[in-house]
Amino acid sequence: MLNLPNFLTLIRIATIPLFLVLLFSRFYTEALVVFIVGAITDALDGPVARLTNQRTPLGTYLDPLADKLLIMSSVIVLGIIGPFPAWLTVLIVSRDLIIGLGYGAIYFFTQEWMEVRPSRMGKINTLLQLSMVTAVLISLHSSRLVEYQLLYYLSLLTGVTTFISGSQYVYRGLVWLQNRASSLTRIS
Repeated sequence: MLNLPNFLTLIRIATIPLFLVLLFSRFYTEALVVFIVGAITDALDGPVARLTNQRTPLGTYLDPLADKLLIMSSVIVLGIIGPFPAWLTVLIVSRDLIIGLGYGAIYFFTQEWMEVRPSRMGKINTLLQLSMVTAVLISLHSSRLVEYQLLYYLSLLTGVTTFISGSQYVYRGLVWLQNRASSLTRIS
């Protein structure tokens, strides 16, 4: 069902190709504006869904997918063109690949989908990743607006939360598998 929260999520997905074209074309100010529009839809879709009681199964899957597409494409392209720290690019991409492959493996072996709920640290990490991309885009627009030290400390903080939140999701998956195995052995 296409309600307002899902529409906002679809807008976020639609901004990604435009953002990437602008970024590769070195239209950094325009890319920043499009990225901010995408980030604002991310900030709005969840609260709108809760306030209007319009949560849907589609939105449950579409929202995190849109987040990952926006952040991953941004981080990868900014890592390729240079201003995004390479180590942070590798950490963010690795974290999301490990989580995605882990949930895929859980389904493959159990034929059950594990419910994925964002942790508080995961939400903080998403906010910091969006902030890091925004700060890098602002620095591309005008290096005078963002101090090098701010980018340095923001990248460290983003790296720490990326690692911690990734570890939390891996731990949740392992606990779920352990509980699943325990319940199967009790049934047998």
